Amino acid sequence: MAHFLDPRSDLVFKRIFGEHPEILRSFLNGMLPFADESQFITSLEYLPSEQVPDIPVIKNSIVDVRCKDAAGRQFIVEMQMQWTGSFLQRVLFNASKAYVRQLEKSESYDLLCPVWGLSLLDATYDPDPDSYYHDYQIVETSNPQRVLEGLRLIFVELPKYRETKPQEARKLRWAWLRFLREAGQAGDQGHLSVAEFREQVGINEPLCQALDIAEECGFTHEQLAAYDGFWDAVRIERSLLSGKFAEGKAEGKAEGLAAGLLQAAAGMKAAGIATEVISNTTGLPLARIEQL
Repeated sequence: MAHFLDPRSDLVFKRIFGEHPEILRSFLNGMLPFADESQFITSLEYLPSEQVPDIPVIKNSIVDVRCKDAAGRQFIVEMQMQWTGSFLQRVLFNASKAYVRQLEKSESYDLLCPVWGLSLLDATYDPDPDSYYHDYQIVETSNPQRVLEGLRLIFVELPKYRETKPQEARKLRWAWLRFLREAGQAGDQGHLSVAEFREQVGINEPLCQALDIAEECGFTHEQLAAYDGFWDAVRIERSLLSGKFAEGKAEGKAEGLAAGLLQAAAGMKAAGIATEVISNTTGLPLARIEQL
């Protein structure tokens, strides 16, 4: 029976959006707050993704895809599994850096093109339970209609999205958000069957292609092991961020954290996950994993 892998994982997200420009184009046209279709992306090309910094708690939680369109606009797309206090600042920093790096020395500022940042967050940070879509621009405070073009940042809190009957103008966004949130659950008890989900969400060719790519049967055993390892790592990170090890850390008991990582690594090894994958997801050295 066909089954979709969760597209929020790094492996699936990058395969869908990092290797298929037409799918990414449809996704961005649906997700970004363009005023009308005249602003839609007509074509795009990929740019090198920057190396994600090795931050201990969130090393496995960030996936990004970068591209630019025919008009020169740059787009940075991130899938962020965790929320941290510095998240908004980090996104602003990365978008600002992309904006500045467009120019070589002595080139005119007129050559600068807008940079859009789209951050998909599988967590919440705004206390308003009904506000899931956040659109940040640089505006004049006394007259918000006056916008200083250059940077625009959009944050989407996926857990809050509950729209069921979107207006036609929002239907493409609705379909892509349902794909991200629910594809991995299709076929599970209490959820739509795979066929029903495909019929409801596959409203255009790029979405149908994304559903095809996400099917589990299209991945090797090694890739599926890496996929499981990713979610194991996310669970560990979420435990850390929720304060599971906070008491031990406060008392200087680093062994509590180490024991948790070793326990997770042992479980992953028992499940047959490759040693290299376990090392990448837990941060433990290969030699230590081989001793388990």
